[in-house]
Formats: sequence, structure tokens, C-alpha cells
Amino acid sequence: MSVQLLPDDFDILVEQAVRVFWRSRSTGSETQGGTRGNVISGKNMDGFLGVVISIARHCGIPDEAVFTTGRTNLTLPGYYRPNKNWDVVIVHNQRLIAVLEFKSQVGSFGNNFNNRSEEVIGNASDLLVASKEGAYHPTRHKKHKGGEVADPRAPFLGYLMLLEECRDSTRPVRADSPHYHLFPEFQGASYAERYKILCERLIEQKLYDAASLVLSPQLGGDGPAEWKCLSPATDVRSLFTELAAQLLAALQS
Repeated sequence: MSVQLLPDDFDILVEQAVRVFWRSRSTGSETQGGTRGNVISGKNMDGFLGVVISIARHCGIPDEAVFTTGRTNLTLPGYYRPNKNWDVVIVHNQRLIAVLEFKSQVGSFGNNFNNRSEEVIGNASDLLVASKEGAYHPTRHKKHKGGEVADPRAPFLGYLMLLEECRDSTRPVRADSPHYHLFPEFQGASYAERYKILCERLIEQKLYDAASLVLSPQLGGDGPAEWKCLSPATDVRSLFTELAAQLLAALQS
């Protein structure tokens, strides 16, 4: 018997989330003192919080277990630093089930790609070590009989990057290294392709359970928002299917 992991209206929810992104940016000058204000506040990606809430409900996770707003509710301890504020934290029966980070980039591709890459790699490394060290165990520093720490399972960790699809993000970009050869897949790769490779390798190296790259051109008029993904591994449906599977598994254990 097959199980439908995602809601029937999943594609509609994603399209609405992308539309919220562009609408939020376009009204930034009126509501946040400029587009940059919306970027800093994180409001641009709020539509994807709604996608998570809908999937959690579809899977039977109670609303009170899903945290999407509030600095305190979204802060988790780190290992290399005291703490970090995430975009989504799901805690059910005291167990940290899932953690998600949503990012976007519009313009300034050359200036920001390395910063975004270092950020996503560092955040995962910090959370994974903190998890191994028992930071998210309800009975931290307490041992069960036999010496095992309670529930050593790491949380699901997901990442989504929404990238503006335009000439500057999709044209080939030169990259050099004076002492050693670059990996060939980076030669002439656009920033969109670089992000795809980044997301694929985050999954391959098990830093993230799922990582998605969503490309979308700026929204014009009142029509539906356009979006696409570049590979099956980085497809947004794959990210949220993996999340749904984790949520369903958590309810069974």
C-alpha cells in the first residue's frame, strides 16, 4: 500500500510560497524601509514556513510541535558557538525531530555565493556535533541502564535556497586556482550550477538530509510565480518528501 507523503496541493503551496517571496521583496520599500529590510527580517521566505506547517499537519504532527516564529522558540544550542536561530524547529515528545534553514539570493551573486556556502556548511557542522554531544537529548548528561544516552538519533536537517533566475545567475562564470586544479564540474559553471553542486554535495557528505535549490525569475504582473529545480536530488519535492517521511517515522517511535 502506497502512502501519500505530501498534501494534494503541494505544488500550489510551493507556487504560493515563491509568490510571497517576490511580493514581499516588491513591497519592502513600503513596509520595511527598503528591500534590504525584508531580506534581513527573513519575511521573504515566510511562505515556505506555511509549506512546512501544511506538511506537518498532513503527517499528523500537532501544531504546537512546529515552531516557525519567535527568536527563543527557534534557538538551538551549538557546539562551536553558544546557539543559533533557525527557521523551523520541530520538537515532538521532547525529541528534536527536524530543523530547517531557508535562504535566498537576488543579485550580487559573485559577492554572496561563498558567504552562503560557508554559512550552510558551518551551520550543519555545528548542529551535527552538538547533536552527537547530546545537546538535544531531554535527559542530557543522564544515562539509561547499560550506559546508553537517551535517544541518540540526530534530527532531520534540511536546507532550501531560492535563487533568482536571470542572466547573471545562469551564465557561465570563470573560476581560477593558481596552485591546484579546480574540480572540473566548477569550470565555467554558472552560479545556479554552483548552488546545485553545493546542495548535492551537502547531501552526499551527509551534512544535510536534504537540500533544495529553487530557481525563480522575478515576478511580473499578477500571474502565477514561476519556479524550477535543476536536478532530482535538489528538487524541492524531494526535500519535503524526506521531511514528511521523517515526521511520519517519528510518530511511530
